[in-house]
Amino acid sequence: MNNPIPNQLFIRNRTNLAAQLLPKSVAVFTANEPMPRNGDEFYPFRQQSDFFYLTGINEENAFLLLSPDYPDETMREVLFIEPYDEVKATWQGEMLDAQQAAELSGIKTVKGSDAFWMTLNDFAYSGYGDTIFLNSYEYPKYECAVETIQQRFVKQVRERYPMHNYGRTAPMLNALRMVKSQEEIDVMQQACDITAKAFHRCLATVRPGMYEYQVQAEIEYIFKQNNATGHAYAPIIAGGKNGCCLHYSKNQSLLNDGDLLLFDIGCELKNYASDLSRTIPINGKFTPRQKDCYNAVLRVMKEITQLYRPGGCINEINETTYRLMEQEMIRLGLFTAEDVKKQNPEKPLYRKYLMHGMAHHIGLDVHDSIDKFKPFAPRMILSCEPGIYIREEGIGIRIENDLLITDGEPVNLFEGLPTEIEEIESAMRK
Repeated sequence: MNNPIPNQLFIRNRTNLAAQLLPKSVAVFTANEPMPRNGDEFYPFRQQSDFFYLTGINEENAFLLLSPDYPDETMREVLFIEPYDEVKATWQGEMLDAQQAAELSGIKTVKGSDAFWMTLNDFAYSGYGDTIFLNSYEYPKYECAVETIQQRFVKQVRERYPMHNYGRTAPMLNALRMVKSQEEIDVMQQACDITAKAFHRCLATVRPGMYEYQVQAEIEYIFKQNNATGHAYAPIIAGGKNGCCLHYSKNQSLLNDGDLLLFDIGCELKNYASDLSRTIPINGKFTPRQKDCYNAVLRVMKEITQLYRPGGCINEINETTYRLMEQEMIRLGLFTAEDVKKQNPEKPLYRKYLMHGMAHHIGLDVHDSIDKFKPFAPRMILSCEPGIYIREEGIGIRIENDLLITDGEPVNLFEGLPTEIEEIESAMRK
């Protein structure tokens, strides 16, 4: 990774976690593994977010051990990396050595990963590892049939030490990761700047007759030109009715004159995400109906942005947005105030045209660790993304910024990016 994040971040992260561990406990973590693609091919490696948060290491076959009150101070933090393999280095490139790993992570004791289990044995049976803290991904909405290396690792540890007590690091790390350090804020601002450049390129190049994948290629060109590792999530380049599919990602359709184009894109830089949504007219000019719908979303966005202050919360933003968008939908003629009075409270009419929440935390994951009831605090970064989706008219609109919570007004990490109709149309004319 070019220009790595200063290791003070990872040192501080480990210190903050260690302060919450029980006496005579040890916390252990495993790195990610390469994910199979097909045949003998693998997807590009991406480190498990918690492991990166604590180490800054982007390598497979690695482990981390933390035991804050172990008598030997040199063993309170131990990083294990893959031993040098001449054949692997010949085929895949130079491998990380102990000195490099120590510099990246700030961990002084670095051993080969082949020494991990024997070292853990020493801790588990020394009286200073009575409780073993294990790591898992605990995002409430996540479901996956594929067993991860973290899940297998948890089983391995429990099978080896069935009589020990166990704890979870996820609640502690989730809470820590919700509040960003200045180093993280700086990287995420850079990621947003790159994503903004990609959107500007789209304003200059999008036209009827292009395909969605051609627009995606323009975005990826800017990402790579600016040292981003790629997309933080599958990009959404959705023309016309495709914009009404919330997680549309085929990106293969023709862009038609008179339709809208909805972007939901974000680069990943140094493992940190950005998340941007914008909606533009493919031919450079909004129709009167498209203007009305777009401005309805934009008015709501401006109003709810003011709720991104200390003490606010995601539920408050969602409820306020639904109430405001309901009034906008009435003005747009999608239903009447009388219809609302007669609606089934379990199936409100606005849900046909707005089905998602407005805010999520962003960090090492685009949907970062979350507690939707936790009040906002300075240095949290969240999305703000109201929308409207009118399938019968082929109109899908979403506008999204990434907002940094401060002691006062929120800071828009996409400040200055065209959002008003006049700004978008002017940029596309140029």
